[in-house]
Amino acid sequence: MCRPGADGRGKTSVSQTASIWLVILAALVAANLPFANQRWGVVGPLAHGRKPLWARLAEMVVLYLLVGGLALLLERRAGQIASQGWEFYAVTATLFLTLAFPGFVYRYLVHRRD
Repeated sequence: MCRPGADGRGKTSVSQTASIWLVILAALVAANLPFANQRWGVVGPLAHGRKPLWARLAEMVVLYLLVGGLALLLERRAGQIASQGWEFYAVTATLFLTLAFPGFVYRYLVHRRD
């Protein structure tokens, strides 16, 4: 997971494969967080009653931007940052929504008997 730096001084850095898996895992967790709890902003105060869907979607947008920031930071540490067009952001947002499917199913489609 860690390898010696390219400068030969024994400096360790996270490998590119580990960085990719870290971003994927962070996206999976972040996409499901809004559906896993009743708190505003994931860590804020508890919502009275049920938190509305629009609030969960707004939290997903914020978390998508945070995961994107993490990915940008890791890319910067690995080397030069590649410029991206709108297609990249459309695909990554769609992937983020797809990763949120288990949380959505748990919150809205699984019927529990109390």
